Amino acid sequence: MPSVQIMDQDAIRRAVLRMAHEILEKGGVKDLALIGIRTRGVVLAERLRTAIKGIEGKDVPGGTLDITLYRDDLTLVGPKPVVRETLIDFDITDKRIVLADDVFFTGRTIRAALDALVDFGRPALIQLAVLIDRGHRELPIRADFVGKNIPTAKSQNVRVFLGESDGQSDHVDVQGAV
Repeated sequence: MPSVQIMDQDAIRRAVLRMAHEILEKGGVKDLALIGIRTRGVVLAERLRTAIKGIEGKDVPGGTLDITLYRDDLTLVGPKPVVRETLIDFDITDKRIVLADDVFFTGRTIRAALDALVDFGRPALIQLAVLIDRGHRELPIRADFVGKNIPTAKSQNVRVFLGESDGQSDHVDVQGAV
């Protein structure tokens, strides 16, 4: 199936830097923590943390969230879903949490992430940062920080490739006919 590249490495780098500035503009680093949803959300969260440190000169806590057991389609995933490690080694209570993911589509992944996150405490605020927002929401959830909005057909597939998780140069492709 043919695909079209819609973001290259430089476009992704610029989007992450802009999102980091927006995160800081909406509250600074006080009580801020970034948590990535496995797999590419973790990479995005780490890149945002690095950008924020470059801008402010301060580290903010980061974590990794696995949502496998919180999915509403768990029975469709397979008989033995792979559960990976969740690593949040700080208290999220009263923190401003920025939850990061690569592609925002129906909202079901984010709903699962919210359910998983509140098992760790009661944050003061949860915000959402996504590299790609492709629309087609099934739940009333919106992103606070968006790298790029891409109108797509439901039949299309948006694929994000990041060096740290995919072993190839950063880029975003849209696959499938409109």
